Amino acid sequence: MQDWNAMHDDDFRMEVRRFIEQNYPEHLRFLTNRPPFQVIKPWLMKLAEKGWSAPHWPVEYGGMGLSPRKLLIYMDEQGRWGVARQFLGEAGTVQLGPMLISHGTPEQKKNLLPKILTYENIWCQGYSEPNAGSDLASLSMEARLEDDSFVLNGRKIWTSSGLDSTHIYLLARSDKQARKKQQGISFLLVDLAAPGVTVRGIKNISGTTEYCEITFDNVRIPISNMVGELHQGWTVSRSLMGFERINTGSPRRAEFAFKRLEALARERGLFKDAGFVDRYTELALDLADLKAVFVHFADMLCRGETLDADLSVLQLLSAETNQRITEFLLETSGELGLTVTESDSDGRVDALQPFLVMRAVTIGAGTSEIHRDIIAKRVLKLPS
Repeated sequence: MQDWNAMHDDDFRMEVRRFIEQNYPEHLRFLTNRPPFQVIKPWLMKLAEKGWSAPHWPVEYGGMGLSPRKLLIYMDEQGRWGVARQFLGEAGTVQLGPMLISHGTPEQKKNLLPKILTYENIWCQGYSEPNAGSDLASLSMEARLEDDSFVLNGRKIWTSSGLDSTHIYLLARSDKQARKKQQGISFLLVDLAAPGVTVRGIKNISGTTEYCEITFDNVRIPISNMVGELHQGWTVSRSLMGFERINTGSPRRAEFAFKRLEALARERGLFKDAGFVDRYTELALDLADLKAVFVHFADMLCRGETLDADLSVLQLLSAETNQRITEFLLETSGELGLTVTESDSDGRVDALQPFLVMRAVTIGAGTSEIHRDIIAKRVLKLPS
């Protein structure tokens, strides 16, 4: 088994670079939208064959076991070549997989982890509901325990990539009498092909249907599909939220947008403009800060430390850096800002699509206002 962490950084970078350049399709470089599963599937299969589906998982569970430094190199090379975000696989590899490694039963690890690595099972996240978004603990979806099964009724909304997914992990209220709203919630795994499940696409501002509403009408699942203890799903989900925010806090999307900004500036001769250079330099420093904070938390994760409330700093920094870069990209593009293309591989820089996509990042995974409250109360210990 290859010990990637023992390899010199430069050698590892070249190994990753060669694999990506030889295997990632040219026509999928620098996509502005997350591609459907059938479009990105050939690349995902090559990752699975190489054993690179989950670079951050421990080796004993089929991952590469990369250190934070090596993981950042891996991500840098994907960003340099314009590799599409593997969102369809990320819910499984980045979020559910590590959570199962920490909290799953031996049977769940044995049965589920290999199918995540091979993309046989494509997972999506079922957290938000029509009346439970940033205040997730207000969720009302019911999981009624009947003998050795749960019966699910309710709705999940704004579920990313639900139309392409085969399974969903979700939080549901299993005890309506619990004294606190964070109590009485269980963490459950559901096959989307189960009777009573309906998935409906929702078109977003950029014109795609990557978000969905999923309805559960008397959906029956075995009790063995519960992760962790009964009514203790909130505790289990907190560790997964850490994995999620590490993922959403990745500097990769900001780097994509920054590369577009650089390409547009070269095309329009803007590096001769002192005003542009000032803004460009400021954003470059913001991106460097984001990378440094990401490495800090990734290092904690790899050491097995608990990712707590201060992880909200990464979420805020990532979301707002993304928005600042894409806003300046659109501002800089002038009349080109009205042009939408599928990717940047044909030499044209799409400024509008990244701007539209990044409108949601200060809402998804908790609004910026919620994260500021978390930092104020739980990190800085300020009074309510």
